[in-house]
Amino acid sequence: LKPAVSPAAPSALLAAPARDSFKMGKVKAFELRSKTSKELLKELDDQKAELAQLRVAKVSGGAASKLAKIKIVRKSIACILTVYNQKQKAEARKQYKGKKYQPLDLRPKKTRKIRRSLTVEQKFMKTPKQKTKLSNFPMRRFAVTM
Repeated sequence: LKPAVSPAAPSALLAAPARDSFKMGKVKAFELRSKTSKELLKELDDQKAELAQLRVAKVSGGAASKLAKIKIVRKSIACILTVYNQKQKAEARKQYKGKKYQPLDLRPKKTRKIRRSLTVEQKFMKTPKQKTKLSNFPMRRFAVTM
């Protein structure tokens, strides 16, 4: 026995997912960090699609609640992109850990002057001539101290 379906029911079923997408609240960064990169990209596509729908609603004179939602969706997209980029950078850091050379964006920023300065080892290195001179003429030791 099949239950009788009214003509309005199929359209209501089709409209339900769209209504639920508007109820998707603000995304939380800590929840996003537990997701994989593919899930993040899927979430990003969903949010962008929702933003497109909201912009259409704005043009066609939609409800005030939809217009207020545009800001939330934009911030959610920014949050997703931030978490995604952080994940990408963390993976890159893991890949280049212990390697001799790293991409520029993974190196410590510091300041231009510090980046160009000599390392501690380089500062205290001595030339062969200096080494010979130090060994042949060591620092004098005096018995009397002041």
